[in-house]
Amino acid sequence: MSHLPDTYIIVNIADLLNVDFSQVGETSENTIRKSLDETLFVLKYEHEHEPTFISDGTIVPVSTLSHAECLTLMSSPEWSEPEPIIE
Repeated sequence: MSHLPDTYIIVNIADLLNVDFSQVGETSENTIRKSLDETLFVLKYEHEHEPTFISDGTIVPVSTLSHAECLTLMSSPEWSEPEPIIE
């Protein structure tokens, strides 16, 4: 059986209390990656094991991303501090 790639979802911070961390790759609210303005966060789960809080509609992701798409988003100005310019 081949392993499907992980799925990454972007979620509104207001939904944080509805996350069952036993169903995702992160262990607690202390291990999630938040956007710089702290309005969004990212969760990862195995594609074939969609969390029940997603499948039952408790949380509706802002977007669903592949690993490559997530890496691109994490390097954007909304998610990463700019590198300091060293003169």
